[in-house]
Amino acid sequence: MLFEAIRHRLIEQGFLGEKASRYGGPDEVMLVSAGPTSHLSQFSLLCGPASRRVIIRQPSRDVVGAEREHSPLSGETELINCAPFLFERETWDGTKWQLDTSTTTTSLADGLRQLCAKSDSDFLGTIPESVPFVGPFWTGALSYDLVQLTQPIRLQHLPPEGELLCVLWEIHNCIVREKGTDSLVVLSTDTGWEEKVRLSLDNELQEYTSPTVHLSQKPTSTCTDKEHEEIVRRVHSAIVDGQLYQLNFGRTWEGEIQSKPWTVFSHSIASNPAPYSGFVHMKDDGFSLVSASPESLLTTKDGIITTAPIKGTAPRGASAAEESLLREDMISDRKERAEHRMLVDLMRNDVGRISKPNQVWVDRFDVEAYAEVQHLVSRIKGKLDDHVDVFDCIENVFPGGSITGCPRTVVCAAINELERRPRSFWTGSMGWFDPSTGCSSWNILIRTAELRKRGDRWYSRVTAGGGITIESNPKSEVAEAKWKANALLRSCGWLDEAVLSNPVKSLAIYPLPLESNQSNNISRAAIHTHAFEKNAVLLIDNLDSFTYNIAHSICGLGHHVNIVSGRSKTEASAQELIDELQPSHIILGPGPGWPQDSQLTMDFASLSLQGQTPPLLGICLGHQAIGLASGVELVPSPIGPVHGTPVKCIHDRSGLFHGMNDVSMTRYNSLTLLTADLVGHPTIVVDATDDTKSLVLGLHSNQTPVFGVQFHPESVGSPSGIEILSNFLEY
Repeated sequence: MLFEAIRHRLIEQGFLGEKASRYGGPDEVMLVSAGPTSHLSQFSLLCGPASRRVIIRQPSRDVVGAEREHSPLSGETELINCAPFLFERETWDGTKWQLDTSTTTTSLADGLRQLCAKSDSDFLGTIPESVPFVGPFWTGALSYDLVQLTQPIRLQHLPPEGELLCVLWEIHNCIVREKGTDSLVVLSTDTGWEEKVRLSLDNELQEYTSPTVHLSQKPTSTCTDKEHEEIVRRVHSAIVDGQLYQLNFGRTWEGEIQSKPWTVFSHSIASNPAPYSGFVHMKDDGFSLVSASPESLLTTKDGIITTAPIKGTAPRGASAAEESLLREDMISDRKERAEHRMLVDLMRNDVGRISKPNQVWVDRFDVEAYAEVQHLVSRIKGKLDDHVDVFDCIENVFPGGSITGCPRTVVCAAINELERRPRSFWTGSMGWFDPSTGCSSWNILIRTAELRKRGDRWYSRVTAGGGITIESNPKSEVAEAKWKANALLRSCGWLDEAVLSNPVKSLAIYPLPLESNQSNNISRAAIHTHAFEKNAVLLIDNLDSFTYNIAHSICGLGHHVNIVSGRSKTEASAQELIDELQPSHIILGPGPGWPQDSQLTMDFASLSLQGQTPPLLGICLGHQAIGLASGVELVPSPIGPVHGTPVKCIHDRSGLFHGMNDVSMTRYNSLTLLTADLVGHPTIVVDATDDTKSLVLGLHSNQTPVFGVQFHPESVGSPSGIEILSNFLEY
């Protein structure tokens, strides 16, 4: 690799690493877009010595204590306000890192915004338009365990006190390789460093041989195959009980290695090229990250945020024909598509939290093939709201939905319950941001080895997993985790090269048609979460990961939306909200658990059936609340849960289905109302059922404008859903 040879020369000549102390510290960062040039892979970055860095560490137990033992899988999610974390900025004094300034805050965005200020200087010379930097920027890595600052939960199994959670360096010197033109661009604010590095690069590079990975003793795993299978079954039970839709479980291999971190990275880049690869080395902490990630968490540029979630996995084949067959099987597989659809809906929601009303859309849908596996990948875009900056983007999208599941808050708590240890940097993020332009690019740290030095020896930790849905097969989940881990296990020396079953293959991209065309017309309506608007649609958020998708759809139909939490213990009562906000319509949103978990939702449902609310629509959990309030029993679905799958909706063209033909709608439910229990009901009329005609998919009251649907009209898999919402808003 070209950058390997450049790095080797710059270290020898004292422009990088420990010999470059006059320019900055000995730490290293390299971000590499490996594989062919594509929309994923456009440039690579070798950072020079840095003289400022920002650190976050796990607070003491006096500041952040472990949550009491409880079971989010069983519906015991404990919601709390985030605790304060210390953010420290350090400067390099020529021999060591010294504390410069610090701040304490409960917000990841605020802490980074205060300490990662934009630089007053620009890079020297003329910079090509294709290079995204105009001046110094920040780069580094974020641990998954910063979830303590981005979700309203406290972990039961905390990182050790003082554990590194974030390290970011301010970069004043770097080399950019533009893949499209295969050219090198030297960027610096230091004339001396720039001139010397340019001169060095003008001389022909000597052939550089990557160091050889040494075989190491086999690692230990945090769970056996049998235990892994049992965890899949436990997640199945939680899904059947309505607590969650999908959960990503990770399994770890760890042990001593006989190779240095750079050797592991060199082997990884050669054997498993990926567009969001990277290498981080922090000398004083004896800490390194080696990532061959195929997944982008987010990019921001010109006011547009993009995320490209991966979900859906199949192995690559021994031949082109076998690989094509495996790819087609994945594309048509109900479980893989449902898993992916759930993630697309979740990430649309996350992007929607910080985007202009109705300005979120799915840009493309692909199969991306890597050395060991091939994946389903969607690209989602949003036009950022005017008050949003790059720090808000990181906070609202982190950690990525593909490596948690949904609903997000519940599964983050349940992951900690199941894995029984902090994740550290696996499923965190590595990347860069420029506070002066708002541009950024961050990966998700999958296919990643975390290396730590103890004495003179290096130890590595590799984690891999997958999204568990109701249709997941326990043995298949175990096999998938191993496929994903194999490349890094090999780079660590834990697998002999001879066990490689298929030849190493380069990245390939196969475009697919979009599942549906979502409207993203400009809307003058707005979403309000604090300063509320009177006479708007009132949307009750029940801790769901799709709430903002509903809000954006309503805005797209020209209505303002007020979002109020249905799980908070401090909000006003249902009647007080009606009196204060005078809503035009009320929507009781979906969410995990049972309707009784949201007293506000149940109160609205009861008032609506008494004719004391404006027109009201219950979606999933809200629909179930209407049934309960009318005296109908809610039961686990007798034909099993359905999550992320479009199903045929048999309707009679009444209620919200007026004027509609045959439709398919995406369901996310484990609990249901039964049609048999509503036969002869004095006020509730069944509008729609599933194709067995046993499950209620739509209902309305014959006395008041009250409606319920047991599907998600806002889902990417519900192309006719906007008609349902439009029909409701006409009342």
